[in-house]
Amino acid sequence: MDEVTDADFEAEVLGADRPVLVEFTADWCPPCRQMGPVLSAVAAEEGERLKVVQLDVDTNPETTNAYRVLSMPTFMVFRAGEPVKSMVGARPKRRLLQELSDVL
Repeated sequence: MDEVTDADFEAEVLGADRPVLVEFTADWCPPCRQMGPVLSAVAAEEGERLKVVQLDVDTNPETTNAYRVLSMPTFMVFRAGEPVKSMVGARPKRRLLQELSDVL
């Protein structure tokens, strides 16, 4: 799973050729760490249809503030440069895939 930064967010996420799931995360966030294996599995299963990336909120304040992210983990799906779905909190893989089904 790739990491994105304030510097490459526009190119990697907003300019992507398929939907992108961004996890806004932090090293100090236990639920974020729980989501690591889940997101890796989603990336492996849905990689053709969905790009999965992480953005560290502590080292990338511009993007974090631009999308008004206040809780971690926050998941946002971007399609054609626009946020189309937002979810907050850890969840099992099955539930995450169900919630993503309408944007894939």
